[in-house]
Amino acid sequence: MGKPASFSTKDRILGAAEELFAQYGFAGTSLRQVTSHADVNIAAVNYHFGSKDNLVNEVFRRRMDEMTAARLGQLEMARSTHPGDLRAVLAAFVEPALALAQDRQSGGAFVRVIARAYAEKNDNLRKFLSDHYGHVLREFGKAIGACVPGLSKEELYWRLDFLAGSLTYAMADFGLIKRPANISEAEHRSKAAQELIHFAEAGFRASVRNPASPAVS
Repeated sequence: MGKPASFSTKDRILGAAEELFAQYGFAGTSLRQVTSHADVNIAAVNYHFGSKDNLVNEVFRRRMDEMTAARLGQLEMARSTHPGDLRAVLAAFVEPALALAQDRQSGGAFVRVIARAYAEKNDNLRKFLSDHYGHVLREFGKAIGACVPGLSKEELYWRLDFLAGSLTYAMADFGLIKRPANISEAEHRSKAAQELIHFAEAGFRASVRNPASPAVS
């Protein structure tokens, strides 16, 4: 019975860290705050994570692994059942992320943590995300490029960056469009996904602005 208790302690630490990082940022949160919030001692944090940097990374891994699996699974389905369909590829990128944001119990704090990651300079975290999840963007880049073969790699990656930024904004629900009282959260997120996919499709299909620009290596 000791093993489940160990996992419970690790999950408590991750949950506490996620909440505190969302509220105070990475630099503004101390390990002492995390241990107090999780009701554990510092030895437990050191045992499970080793360092604060690794704790930050693991907060991201806990959510990103699930979202990545959903994205890549949906992408594989899109490629097999709707080959060449740009909207299906974009849906595979957008919908799992908005589903995570919709889950207020597990995703609400993490969306704010993502915003912190954009706002704060954390080279260790950026390297971790690049090393572990950069392949996801590259995989979607390949899939989108196959649907829009006229784009250079540089144009493709610019537009993929803009899509990722727009998606983060949509996940945070900071926009002008607010959920009407008679619409459920799920319906609101579904509408947001549809609108973003439609917008992104037009962006990827737009003519190349500068065909002479060098391609990304």
